[in-house]
Parts: sequence; C-alpha cells; structure tokens
Amino acid sequence: MDITDKAQSYYNRVEMAKSMGYYPYFTPIESVQDRRVKIMGKEVVMIGSNNYLGLTNHPKLKKMAQEAVAKYGTTCSGSRFLNGTLDIHIELERKLAEFFDKDEAIVFSTGFQTNLGIISSLIGKDDYVIIDREDHASIVDGCRLSFGTILKFNHNDMGDLERILKEIPVDKGKLIVVDGVFSMEGDLARLPEIVDLKNKYQARLLVDDAHGVGVLGERGRGTCEHFDLLDKIDFIMGTFSKSFASLGGFVVGDYKPITYIRHNARSLIFSASMVPASVASALGALEVIKTEPERRVRLKEITERMLNDYKALGLDTGNSCTPIIPIIIGDDMKTFLFWKKL
Repeated sequence: MDITDKAQSYYNRVEMAKSMGYYPYFTPIESVQDRRVKIMGKEVVMIGSNNYLGLTNHPKLKKMAQEAVAKYGTTCSGSRFLNGTLDIHIELERKLAEFFDKDEAIVFSTGFQTNLGIISSLIGKDDYVIIDREDHASIVDGCRLSFGTILKFNHNDMGDLERILKEIPVDKGKLIVVDGVFSMEGDLARLPEIVDLKNKYQARLLVDDAHGVGVLGERGRGTCEHFDLLDKIDFIMGTFSKSFASLGGFVVGDYKPITYIRHNARSLIFSASMVPASVASALGALEVIKTEPERRVRLKEITERMLNDYKALGLDTGNSCTPIIPIIIGDDMKTFLFWKKL
C-alpha cells in the first residue's frame, strides 16, 4: 500500500463538500481582523476570532511593528541560539517575567513550538507526563516528541488524576500539563485542586494559558491569577496570537528550569526566531494589557451577555465561562448546515 493512498479518498470527500457548498475551512478574509470582516466581498460579523481584546488594529501596536521593521528588517535570519536574538527579544522576555512575577521567560516563534519545546526538553525516558484528555494538540505532540511515559486523565476529573499519580513510582519525575482555559469548550482547569495534587505527589505543573492571559485575572495575568495561584504554578505558557494580537509564544518560570529549556528545546534552537514586527507588537500589547483594564471589563460583559442570550435561545454552550463559547450541535451535518445559514 502506498502511503498516499489515503489521500485519494480524503480528497474526494473534500471536493464533494466544496461542490455542495459545505466546506467551511481555509476561508480567505479580505480585511483586517476586527469586529466585522470582509469575506467574498461581503461584510460579516466576526464571532470566531482569538482577537479577544480587539488589538489587531490598535494604532500603538501597528506603529511599533512598523518601526521595528524599519529598524531591524523583516526577519532575524537565524535561530535564537545563534544570530537570531535581538535586544527587543530580551526586553520582551524581561517584561514578561516581571509581569508574571517569575524569574525568567523565553519567547518562541509560535505557541505550538513553545509547548513542543518545553515538554520534549523536560521529559526524559524515566519521567512521566500526565495530561488532560482535552489538552491542546501542541501539548499532545510535545508529549509524543518526549521519551517519557504519557498518561491521560479524564477531562477535569480530579479523582482520575489522583488515581494516576498514585500509581507512579515516588522516585520518578512527574509533570502535569493542563490548559488554563480549554480551547474547544471554554471551561477552566480546576487549578486549585490540581495544585493540591501536584504538591501531594511531588509533581511539577505546566499551565498552557494561551486563552487566559489578557482575559482573566485582576491584572490580565490569566487563569493562574484568576485562582490566586501565580506563585504556585511551576511553568506558565502563553501565546501572542490571542490577546496580544501578534504571533509567537512564551513560557515563564524559575531561573534554572527555564535556562535548561532555553538550551535544550529543539523547537527554539533549530527554528528561526520570532520576527521583529511580532516582537514589537507583543511588547505594545503587553503595555495595553497593563494600562487598559477596561478592555477586559468590556470583554467580560460581552461574554456574559452572549452566554445568556445563547442559552435563552435554547442553544447548548456547555460549561463555558469564558469568551470561548461553543454552540454544541451534536451532529456534523447539522453543524455544516448551521454554518451555511450564517
């Protein structure tokens, strides 16, 4: 059997969906990602974006990105490990560490690469990584790239998590990895209970807070701040492609493990560094997050109103309490029909 044989049947399905007008993927957008966008010449309301704070068209971010390109050019022409580190990379890392009250930070070119690098560098062949079954794909792939044992617990099931932790030998390294805000259904990880368990069983904890930073917490520091647990979390990971309206990822934590990741994460060492425009716009977004808390207040108001209105219409929004609001249809074809109607 040829490895490309599977492509033919998949291609047929894609072409059939396109011919019927029920192919919702890779839709070209012809305008800035804002409240409204233009698709095929038609203006529509955007309700599927990660642009939580509305910063993609913010004058400050655009100006800083343009100035960075003028000063540094369009790219860095190398990896962070060699010639691809700019002074603004260092500035961004320093400001992120200060923002989260952590020792150190590293920025990566994408959020996906961040999780690949953290997990694959920290987890060795004698270690265990324990993940929620609803964790993001980048966490799953980071685990696959490690040489450790991967164990999954049922979504937000603390009894199942403890059962797994009990079965791991005491002398083995253990890393628990969860989304702060789960990206498919918008519910929160049960961090207070997870922290208790990680302390009880001498594990470390990585929180992927891609959808929490900038959105939750008194100062916008995410799910960990929301639960008043910033000082109890070993590693906080985030991305710049959501609230920061840029591109890239980061991790913050204690000095020694972050230094280890910096020198061992293959997705950092063997990849071109975050481009100047993205670094500069992320720096601008961080300042906006610090100085314009009214954006988070407004976002919360909109989220609560939408949740209430959807439920009033009889729509199933699951357990969401964040701007990620799923409309659970329960049937693929009905979902495509719903999309087509919109």
